[in-house]
Amino acid sequence: MTESKETNGLKQGTLNILNGIGLGVIAALVPAAILGQLMKALLGVAPAFAQTVINITTFTQSLLAAMAGFCAAYLFQMNMIQMCSVAAAAMIGSGAVTFKNGLIMVAGTGDVINIGLTITLAILLIKLIGNKLVSYTTILLPIIVLVVGGGIGLLILPYVKTVTTFIGMIVMAFTKLQPLLMGVLIGMSFAAMIVSPISSVGIAVAIGLTGVASGAANLGITGAAYTLGIMSYSVNGMGTTLAHFIGTPKIQMANMLEKPKLFVPVLLSSALSGLLAAIFNLQGTPNSAGFGFSGLIGPLAAYAKMTPGWGSIILLTVLYVVYPVALGFFMRWLFIDRLSFAQAEDLRLEV
Repeated sequence: MTESKETNGLKQGTLNILNGIGLGVIAALVPAAILGQLMKALLGVAPAFAQTVINITTFTQSLLAAMAGFCAAYLFQMNMIQMCSVAAAAMIGSGAVTFKNGLIMVAGTGDVINIGLTITLAILLIKLIGNKLVSYTTILLPIIVLVVGGGIGLLILPYVKTVTTFIGMIVMAFTKLQPLLMGVLIGMSFAAMIVSPISSVGIAVAIGLTGVASGAANLGITGAAYTLGIMSYSVNGMGTTLAHFIGTPKIQMANMLEKPKLFVPVLLSSALSGLLAAIFNLQGTPNSAGFGFSGLIGPLAAYAKMTPGWGSIILLTVLYVVYPVALGFFMRWLFIDRLSFAQAEDLRLEV
């Protein structure tokens, strides 16, 4: 009985951290994903306003770690001081904040794997300390959690990044394969990364993924995002459904890791999408590869590599809207309605 209770507690704690990161991703990344390309288009019309919005949303992305830490601590039903302490530690351990020559610089979202590890350390510290500090809790707890939890997160960051580098090397090897097989494998790889703690954008930029390989990664993520959104629309509502592909499918990370069978429809969708990208010679850049449909970054990067005109626009509309919507409904019919392999409830998000 005790062992079962401990196992359930560990499972729930892990889900709290993963769900916290997922909620942090929504709050930090969706504003830039939705407004980014729109504001760039308005730079020539209203440069001051557009640039201000771009600056705000770009900076907000760098707060991913703090938001994830705060959300995770909230799910553990912690008080305000504890939540703030976890958020601060996560920010320090994320890698989004760097210290050099007396300057403090904030850029990027940080390493999501290390964010999760730092949040875990910070929460364990708080649980370990408990009420031992008595009336000094308000003063000492933030210091201990920040210095010890955040400090350890900062120390392990270079080692955690080696994991990202290793994964990047494996993905890079796929680019040397036959084009159609390469499209399938890269599409699947980036779909798996986008619903895991691994940063698909970070991997793509680190290995300099370009050309058809970038297009396959981008369309693979797009196929996975639409599939997850459409398979879960009956339990999540329209707004959350749209957040899967307008924002990021990483919001499903906790559900995916709790129920690994959900990777089957996702990987099948991404394999077919990556194959299509290779067939139609869809291309992209290292910066667009890991985004999918989010912020129209993928479609716009692909269009920049195509012959301008209505033919290219129609093709991109089919690949990024018509096809993935049809694919999503097919996967819902096959895996939920026909095979009962999964349930929409498996993908419910508590936002």
